[in-house]
Amino acid sequence: MATNLARPEIWFAGDCHGQFSHILETAYKHRPNAIVLLGDLDCPTPLQQELRDLAADVEVAYIPGNHDSDSEANWDNLTESGFVNLHGAVVTVAGVRIAGLGGVFRKPWYPRLQTHFDPEFSGEAYAKTLGRGNLFRGGLPLRHRTTIFPADLFCLSRQSADILVTHEAPGMHACGFDVITQLGQSMGVKKAFHGHLHDFICYLSSPWMGVGYRGIVDLDGKVIYASPDE
Repeated sequence: MATNLARPEIWFAGDCHGQFSHILETAYKHRPNAIVLLGDLDCPTPLQQELRDLAADVEVAYIPGNHDSDSEANWDNLTESGFVNLHGAVVTVAGVRIAGLGGVFRKPWYPRLQTHFDPEFSGEAYAKTLGRGNLFRGGLPLRHRTTIFPADLFCLSRQSADILVTHEAPGMHACGFDVITQLGQSMGVKKAFHGHLHDFICYLSSPWMGVGYRGIVDLDGKVIYASPDE
């Protein structure tokens, strides 16, 4: 990760749940280089429309959250926006390598209940076990477009990155998961941010930080914006 005086200004935005004015207003004042959205955007219209007043030179990337597959509109408004989807990938954003793991754990594989880890068990493999009537556009059911499968973790764990962003929380939180903590360790990340739990959380002696509901933090975990509803 860049550490010199020219270090980019990258922001991490917590669950927006359909509201983006706080991002636009804060970005207008402070002009970050990039904004990474941590899931549960609940876009009421296409995301590129919601962010149409954002300066053209601000890079935008996202991971989907569980609510982003609540409806076809939610899904399409996010995934067809043209912005970078970080889920399951390592992408250079504003000169920094950022890895993303969107979605949540739910059956058919829930780490607290199923300790067996099959690195080949992917969303594609699961879809093949389902009847055609259960599929969405010929693939995974819509709900499971935001389900984490073992293969998602395994593929990311074999890569390296400067920063990891996830929707689920790490195991240090009572509602988090040890496999998320282990993923960050495997990838050797220096910083990690998650959404989903709607709280600002600083995990001591750890690279992790939770970003609050409609909140924004920078690379150092400094709170740039806190929602009055927080």
